[in-house]
Amino acid sequence: MNISELHQHFLAFPTVCTDTRKITENCIFFALKGDNFDGNKYAAQALKKGAKYAVIDNKDHALSSQYILVDNVLQTLQKLATHHRNYSKAKVISLTGSNGKTTTKELINAVLSKKYKTIATKGNLNNHIGVPLTLLTIKEDTEIAIVEMGANHQKEIEFLCHLAQPDFGYITNFGKAHLEGFGSEEGVIKGKSELYDYLCSNNKAIFLNADDPIQYDKLGSYIKKFGFSTNNDQYYNIEFLGAKPFVQLKLEDVIINSQLIGSYNFTNCAAAALIGKYFNIPLEAIKMAIASYTPQNNRSQIIERNGNQIILDAYNANPTSMKAALNNLETMGESNKIAFLGDMFELGETAIAEHQTIADLAAQSNFTDVYLIGKHFNATHTPLKTFDSFEAVAENLKQHPLKQKGTLLIKGSRGMALERLLDIL
Repeated sequence: MNISELHQHFLAFPTVCTDTRKITENCIFFALKGDNFDGNKYAAQALKKGAKYAVIDNKDHALSSQYILVDNVLQTLQKLATHHRNYSKAKVISLTGSNGKTTTKELINAVLSKKYKTIATKGNLNNHIGVPLTLLTIKEDTEIAIVEMGANHQKEIEFLCHLAQPDFGYITNFGKAHLEGFGSEEGVIKGKSELYDYLCSNNKAIFLNADDPIQYDKLGSYIKKFGFSTNNDQYYNIEFLGAKPFVQLKLEDVIINSQLIGSYNFTNCAAAALIGKYFNIPLEAIKMAIASYTPQNNRSQIIERNGNQIILDAYNANPTSMKAALNNLETMGESNKIAFLGDMFELGETAIAEHQTIADLAAQSNFTDVYLIGKHFNATHTPLKTFDSFEAVAENLKQHPLKQKGTLLIKGSRGMALERLLDIL
């Protein structure tokens, strides 16, 4: 079956599923393979649960006309997504970056949905499987699709661009993330800039933070760029009014009070405001969208518990975001501040040095206490408290509960799952 024929089936039954635990009535099941599973073996189960068709690449499992046999299920999913993207009339905005992708995506969606029919990447489905799944959620009436793109090695963003074929793009920043795959900070810049490369070579529009010297220098004289700046009158001026602890910004004569903590969230809000302005969203609607957005899923959440104000930022961490979080905590006025920091993953050969740098920074801070958690932090040379595992710090807190109430920062890579501290604290 060719992609056009498969697309006709998809238009009739426009829901895709890759997990038999999440089968919905009349969906199309794609039997993807992984290191430890073969989706072909679950195709019959998917149909039994209500799937209309099962797309497979093992002829031994093709038992009826409900099985659609293809050469490669993953490649078929990707080709179908691109075909559907081109079939639709939606404009596609893609964004990538080292930090803040998901928050920025959510803010952009909040702003643009004030005027347009939008869809956006759910959660962090931003890889070679997640991007196709996002594109396949574009409906007939969708006007704008906001597609997040993640990467941990070269050429990945380039590949995702060819799948999504964006009309617009934005890079949040370039930081020390996924150094193991990218090799260096220069590798990160090169890899993330593949979005710029695609947009420039196809004469598409770029949104940028004109105060970021890397973005500013890279785009040079490229004509179709639209930026925001706090100090360059050639771009849309957005004033940063502070973050104590919530980000406050000013567009023209409109002041926006967000529910996002930390100065590092200013550019995320500013990008959403810029894009809203480009798409002719009224300023009051932009204000309402940004002001009403509340972070979820362990990303810069503010939680009040047992008299403590907890900053839960445990979705992910890298040296750049960790430093920003520590700097933000240090600027907060409360006298009693405690940081719980978990290991940063995917740093490769730089892991030892980067964890030592963060440990040194934390030791020089004005915090009441710091807990460093994980094998890498436990190996640092520091006067701070170190623990080689979550279990070790959990046991310590049970035996020695926090005596003072104050502001607590919880931050670490996803694999550390430091949100588990909430049950102990």
